[in-house]
Amino acid sequence: MFSLSVSPWAAAQTVTDDAGHQVTVPASAHRIADGWFAHHSLLMTLGAGDRIVATVNHPKDRPWMFKVQPSLYKALQTPGHEFSSEALVLRHVDVVFVSKNDPAAQSYRQAGIPVLMMNFDDFPSMERSLLTTAAVVGTPQARQRAEAYNHYLNQQIAMISQKTRGLSQQQRPTVLHIQSLKPLKVDGRNTLIDTWIRLAGGRNVAATVDGNMKEITPEQVLAWQPDYIILDASAGTLEQSPFQGIFSQLRAVKQHHVVRNPSGVFPWDRYGTETALQIQWAARLLHPALFRELDMVRQTRDFYQQFFDYPLTDDQAKRILAALPPQ
Repeated sequence: MFSLSVSPWAAAQTVTDDAGHQVTVPASAHRIADGWFAHHSLLMTLGAGDRIVATVNHPKDRPWMFKVQPSLYKALQTPGHEFSSEALVLRHVDVVFVSKNDPAAQSYRQAGIPVLMMNFDDFPSMERSLLTTAAVVGTPQARQRAEAYNHYLNQQIAMISQKTRGLSQQQRPTVLHIQSLKPLKVDGRNTLIDTWIRLAGGRNVAATVDGNMKEITPEQVLAWQPDYIILDASAGTLEQSPFQGIFSQLRAVKQHHVVRNPSGVFPWDRYGTETALQIQWAARLLHPALFRELDMVRQTRDFYQQFFDYPLTDDQAKRILAALPPQ
C-alpha cells in the first residue's frame, strides 16, 4: 500500500489511493482536511478524528459527529463542498482526503497539498480504504484500529451470512431504500446499500437501477410493491410527500413496514464505518425470528466505545437508532 520516498518532509511515504494514484505524503499526517462527508467516520474509527483541521461537515447536519468528536468545532468549516486552497495552506494542512472524481482536487494539488481520492462501494473496498487511511495517519495505533475494525466487520458479516445464506427467494422480503422523497430518489445496484440489503436477507426492488440516489417516479414504486421501505434519516415522511396518495396503496405502508434508518456519527445506511451496525440492524428488521438475540442498543453502545472512544448511554443509543439528534 505504501513505501518510503524522498520528499520535502523529514520523512515521507508513497500511498496508493482508491483511484489508483500514487501520492507522496508525510510519514504521519497530523493536519488533515477531509473533503468527503463519509470519510470522517473512518478517521474517527482510527482514533484520528482530532487531526481533522478542515471539514465539509456541519453540526446542524451531523450533530452526533460533533458530539462524539467535539474537536471538529475548532476545524475550518466550509459553506459548500470544497475548501479554499489558500485557507488550507494557511492552516498548514498535510493532506486532503476527497471523494473519487472530486473536481476540487486539482486546485488542492496546484497549491502543493497531497490529495487522496477515496472510494468504496462494498465491504472489501471499505476495508481497503480504512487501511489506506491508517497508512496516511501513520501511527501503529491507527493500523491496529483499522485491523480491529475490519476483523469486527467480518465477524458481523459472517454471523449474518450464516443465518441468511440459506433463505429462499420467497423468504427474502423485498426492500426499497429511499434516499429522498422530494425529489424521489432511491439506491439501486452496485452500491453499499444494495450490498447490505442482500446480506441482511432482503431483495432490493430497485436492483434494475444502477447507482446511488437515482430519481424515479412514484408509479415505479407502486409497480415494485416493496415489502419494506427504509427511509434515509433526512428523507422526510411519506405523509408529507407529494405522492402520499400513491404511497398509501403500497403493501409496506399497509403492513406498517416503513422505517427510518438509524443515523449517528454518519447515516448508518451510507458510506461510513457504522455500516457494521447497519447490517445487524437491517438483519434484525427483516428477519426478527432469526436475530431475536441481537440487542441493537447494546451493540451500538459497544461499537461507539470500541471504535469512537465514546461512552453512549442507553438513551443516546436509542436516539441514534431512531435517527434522532442528541439532547
